[in-house]
Amino acid sequence: MISKLKKSQFIKSVVIMATGTIGAQVITMAMSPIITRLFGPEAFGLMGAFNSFVNILIPLVALTYPVAIVLPKNNIEAIGLIRLSLFIVTITTCLSIIAIYLFNNKIIHIFKLEEIAQYVYLIPLVILLSGIVQILENWLIRNQQYKLNAKTTFYQALILNSGKVGVGLLYPFAGVLILFSSITSGIKIFLIFLQVNKRELLNILKPKFNFSSLKDLAKKYYDFPLYRAPETFLSTVSQSLPVILLTAFFGAASAGFYTIGRTVLFMPSLLIGKAIEDVFYPKIAKMNNDGKKLTKVILQATLGLLIIGIIPFGLIIVWGPAIFGFVFGSDWAMAGEYAKWVALWTFSSFIVRPSVRSLAVLNAQRFHLIFTFIMTITRLFLIYFGFSVYANDLIAIALFGVSGAVFNIILIIITINISSKRNVIKI
Repeated sequence: MISKLKKSQFIKSVVIMATGTIGAQVITMAMSPIITRLFGPEAFGLMGAFNSFVNILIPLVALTYPVAIVLPKNNIEAIGLIRLSLFIVTITTCLSIIAIYLFNNKIIHIFKLEEIAQYVYLIPLVILLSGIVQILENWLIRNQQYKLNAKTTFYQALILNSGKVGVGLLYPFAGVLILFSSITSGIKIFLIFLQVNKRELLNILKPKFNFSSLKDLAKKYYDFPLYRAPETFLSTVSQSLPVILLTAFFGAASAGFYTIGRTVLFMPSLLIGKAIEDVFYPKIAKMNNDGKKLTKVILQATLGLLIIGIIPFGLIIVWGPAIFGFVFGSDWAMAGEYAKWVALWTFSSFIVRPSVRSLAVLNAQRFHLIFTFIMTITRLFLIYFGFSVYANDLIAIALFGVSGAVFNIILIIITINISSKRNVIKI
């Protein structure tokens, strides 16, 4: 059994991806106690508010067409999807510039962004960079460039965290955190560009827009903008709302507690979950193209993540406040109280990754959109109920965390049922 695992290309690819992510998270964890002591809860809260607003927009940047780059059998069609995605990114970036220029004050007022008003002008830059990085990441995954991805992830974390510490020693203000958040994707683009065949990459990204061809591709992969983009948007709204509500009801410091708690809890997801997901997605897409059934591999990936995640998430659920107070400083003990409940949701988000990826291959994105809509409405009601009726931030976060876990478990069960009940439909 062990010898088979050693020879498995899937396992080797996961190890390569995980190595870069592990290195990145070691750097992040090593520098986080310094960064949290430099900036404090309020600065993290303002950064969280900015990121929450921006993250809501990111799924709409390229209408999730970059996710489809992995699926085609031939590279010609994949390159066509790259150019289609790039075309849409260009349009959305221009629209964001116009919207901010014309409606800046209204946007700030409607979304309660008064405390970060001066940073709203960074949004078009974030949209452009995030769109390009989505395209590049999926192209690398398609071509199984796992070593390149691993190195990029490691050096990106090194640059970002070193920058936060270095600049934070002189200017420990929220604007520094927001600025580094804004250029995160730009750093990754630069690092990828340094390592790839530049002539090939520039040729792929060259705007050779054959509108007839782009229109055909847009129609063929219509389920991504029609179902996946709204689903991702709703899911992001659900994830971002706690920060916005905490800022509005209880101030930036409370939002900071939640932001650091959620960031730490998503580390195992980034550490192993994304590594497995990035290898799992092209594997399951190829199995689909070859006419193979997918249920067994979905189950294996899900159970593997379940076993891996029990210990790190369990520790937070049991000893969250003590761990956060010790690692980040006594000012952050409250973040551990939040984390105890958020851990239930993030653990389930960790193990649901293979199911979410599989739904695109199973042509079940319409179902996923409907499911996410119901989940989002339910969770928004519960968190608002906790805030408005009980006026208690911890109750609101608890309701939010438990409901997220329940919905993710239901999604796993339904995905496995869908994959087992029908033959694989070729894309």
